[in-house]
Amino acid sequence: MTRTLDPDLLEILVCPLTRTELRYDPEAEELISEEARLAYPVKDGVPVMLVEEARRI
Repeated sequence: MTRTLDPDLLEILVCPLTRTELRYDPEAEELISEEARLAYPVKDGVPVMLVEEARRI
């Protein structure tokens, strides 16, 4: 099951490393930072915005 992320939340979230916008991938349940080349997980609908928890892409 893919979840949606609140559009208002997505609008204010930025990558903690680069301070750039994020793109939500609903199938992978990740927030993608193209500039940092990192994917931040979204666990149970809650974005985990820690660089240590991000996956390199």
